[in-house]
Amino acid sequence: MKHRTFSWGSFLKNLAAIAIPVAFQNLLTTTASMIDTMMVAPLGELSVGALGLCAQFSSLMFSGYWGFFGGGMLFISQYWGSGEDDGIERSYGMTWMCMMTVAVIFGCLAIFAPGLVMQIYTDKTAIQEIGVQYLHIVGIAYIMQVFSMAMSCLLRSTERVRIPMIASIASVATNLILNWVFIYGKFGLPAMGIRGAALATTCAAAVNVLMIYLLSWKSGYPYLFRVRGHFRWSRAYLKTFFVKCFPILCNEILVGIGNMVINVTLGRQPEHVIAAVAVFRTLEGLIIGFFAGFSNASSVLVGKCVGAGELDTAYERAKRLVYLCSGVILAANLILFAVHRPILTRMSLSGASYEAGVRMLMIYGVVSVIRMGNWIQNDTYRAAGDAVYGTVLEIVFMYVLMLPCVLLSAFALRMPYWVIFLCCYIDEPIRYVLMQIHLYSGKWVKPVTESGRAALPGFLEARRKR
Repeated sequence: MKHRTFSWGSFLKNLAAIAIPVAFQNLLTTTASMIDTMMVAPLGELSVGALGLCAQFSSLMFSGYWGFFGGGMLFISQYWGSGEDDGIERSYGMTWMCMMTVAVIFGCLAIFAPGLVMQIYTDKTAIQEIGVQYLHIVGIAYIMQVFSMAMSCLLRSTERVRIPMIASIASVATNLILNWVFIYGKFGLPAMGIRGAALATTCAAAVNVLMIYLLSWKSGYPYLFRVRGHFRWSRAYLKTFFVKCFPILCNEILVGIGNMVINVTLGRQPEHVIAAVAVFRTLEGLIIGFFAGFSNASSVLVGKCVGAGELDTAYERAKRLVYLCSGVILAANLILFAVHRPILTRMSLSGASYEAGVRMLMIYGVVSVIRMGNWIQNDTYRAAGDAVYGTVLEIVFMYVLMLPCVLLSAFALRMPYWVIFLCCYIDEPIRYVLMQIHLYSGKWVKPVTESGRAALPGFLEARRKR
């Protein structure tokens, strides 16, 4: 497809139809985390720091199941493009089963071994004790949150993004109200403090699951309720599914472990830095949540075209998505930095912790544009069937370059916290260049449907001629 034939109007319309509701849903989810932090803030910096470290444990869980989420979107979006209902149903069933396995493991760790979890993330006893109270209750929420994410994977991949968005609105409203009730003890209930925030999060997670089911049933959405079709797997399908998911899973698990090492390292910094990191992670979640809407949209728009055999359209869409999304993230960063002062203050940062939070936001405002460019390209490759290239780059650079720099700067050289923080992103510019070369090669287009495979030779021949 030539550049002049690309339909920008149709492209932006389709992008907005998926990206905006998903971005809004993700922002709501992140807002719930920010609400927790703000409402816990009056309890002090130690509570804020403990809540932030608990969030890092849930982020590790995210890394464990996100590989299956990405694999599910790869298959479901391509089968959606080719109109294969059986493929959609069995792909959802496999995605659901794998994601829930991860959820149960992490939920049990939080409920039955919260002390062990907190000892891993920090050596500060006071923060550990607060975190144990939170994890012991919120472990139940982890299971329900992953359940709702599995359903959202199916709904997003089939372009039914309003249902999870509406469910998220109900969930965040529940979380806000119950935080106020449980944390501070309203309507005659005892003030539960950090445990109240955990209980509110658990109730909100239950509301999210119930709302997705009810709205899907009311709208007549078929795929969620065809339970028999969810588990109708053949040996050939299982092999294909896990071969495609394995690189994604390795990527997310190894990256999750790497991020845990970073968080453990930052958890050994002074208390005011730990509190600043906790607040920064919450604000970073706003940017990532907003960006994830565009990332999911790219997966669906590109994967759908690849599955339908429209490979030239998928290629042209992918190129534009990278630069468009990077521009959007830059704008979002500028807005966040413009209003950072009242946000940081409201989240209990002052003095040294406030200065640390500002410095982190300044560094992130620059590097995140490149980082999100890498992310969108990797998600695009996965949706098109190439789960290997971006995975290999990310893992190699993380373990060969980034993590050694973080550990050396923290423990050998005893550098200031902001240098350690900057080292967390030292690999991003190099990977961006390599990802761009791969993008323009077109070698990332690897269909799993018959329609896509039939169109592949002609597409690759056209790329070689150019």
